[in-house]
Amino acid sequence: MYLLVLNDAEVRVLGSLVEKETATPEYYPLSLHALTAACNQKSNREPVMSLDEDMAHAALETLRAKGLTLDISGGDHRVHKYAHRLGEVFNFDRREQTLLCVLMLRGPQTVGELRGHSERLHNFDSLADVEATLTHLAERTPPLVKKLARRPGEKESRFAHLLSGDVELAEAPAPPLPRISPLETRITQLESDLAELRRQFEDFRKSFE
Repeated sequence: MYLLVLNDAEVRVLGSLVEKETATPEYYPLSLHALTAACNQKSNREPVMSLDEDMAHAALETLRAKGLTLDISGGDHRVHKYAHRLGEVFNFDRREQTLLCVLMLRGPQTVGELRGHSERLHNFDSLADVEATLTHLAERTPPLVKKLARRPGEKESRFAHLLSGDVELAEAPAPPLPRISPLETRITQLESDLAELRRQFEDFRKSFE
């Protein structure tokens, strides 16, 4: 299997086509207008994007050059409609295609999150079923998913797709600086003023010695 490196728009377009094939088969393949709307959904998307039709069409063209989408017209289709070939290119079963789709649309997730977010596309029997499918995807050549190292404060590892290249875990944000209350600030200032008064008194006393 050759290595694909997709940009963000290509990932969103491809993921949206895969999702709609199963979630709303009565409207699949999708017109450019419907596909653009699917890419820009505010639900089930992370991050939310704002593609226009020209951007979606450009992504479709590059995906078609990579063998991942089809432009369907003629016959019953009076307008151009678009379909994906992800399952054919990678020889996926339903479980593999579902998990990769959810990762493409929602970013890195834990096993539990993946199982919950996959329900509309495929009902996994257990968390172990999800883990086994992820392991199979990770062991492909080249690998298609990666288990990310846990960041400080996280209880579970997340998984990410590798269709856009390797994923580096972002550094955890630095812990916030301790918050100083106004009262603490006032006390500190008073202590400083008192120390200054003591110094001045000592200087004044020494002047009479």
